[in-house]
Amino acid sequence: MRVRVPVVQQGRSPGRRSLAARLAWNGAEVVVTLGVVLLLLVVHQLWWTNRQARAAAERKVDALEEEWGRADGDGSEGERVRGSAGGSPAEAGRSGPRDPARGSGGGSSAATPRSTRPTPPRWDQAYAVLRIPRIGVRVPVAEGVSKGGVLDKGYVGHYPRTAHPGQGGNFALAGHRNTHGEPFRHINRLRNGDEVRVETKEAVYTYVVDKALARTSAHDGGVIRDVPRSDERRGYGYSAAGYYITLTTCTPEYTSKYRLVIWGKLRAMRPR
Repeated sequence: MRVRVPVVQQGRSPGRRSLAARLAWNGAEVVVTLGVVLLLLVVHQLWWTNRQARAAAERKVDALEEEWGRADGDGSEGERVRGSAGGSPAEAGRSGPRDPARGSGGGSSAATPRSTRPTPPRWDQAYAVLRIPRIGVRVPVAEGVSKGGVLDKGYVGHYPRTAHPGQGGNFALAGHRNTHGEPFRHINRLRNGDEVRVETKEAVYTYVVDKALARTSAHDGGVIRDVPRSDERRGYGYSAAGYYITLTTCTPEYTSKYRLVIWGKLRAMRPR
């Protein structure tokens, strides 16, 4: 009489194998989907925001220049600008920069401008154009340094309570180094003697790069004071009053841990 010995197969059942395979497949799909989403976010942040912000900033510059051209053409600004300039461009060049609020001096009431200072711009309003020929910057300057209202539009922001263009003190600006137009992406390439031009409805102000601070704390408020001087890096900045411009941005690239600072001095003012 033959006795059959049952054979027991080792391993998982087909049902369990199928469940494990499905779980692995679903997990892989999730990982791939997350990777694609992250890639799209990076593309949006690094490419699309730049494209949008740059286009909007260029349109704003064109609109400002068109508006100023109309103001120059109707003659309504001529008397005020001449008074604010304090004399001819040649005279301004010989005597050095002047504060437009001081007029031409000499006590003559005829030489005193009707409006001693330009009307302060509204919050987030673009009112000037910044040009830096060496690095190809042509960007609007707006009042304030908020991200949503100014910097993320591709604009450069003017620090409130610092001087305005051409005034004595420190005309201090901030701009993105990466994303949203990144107007200050390459300001680390600026060298002493490079020109930084600021154009307004009243005049064109030419500053010249004079000093740089490669890295300081994001809380170093001294760099944007009337007489800019670092509170944290000894020996960086100035010790006497003057006509300064300050450009600030984040450093290293793609971080916001520190600040890069470029300083310049006003060299010339040309009325429109």
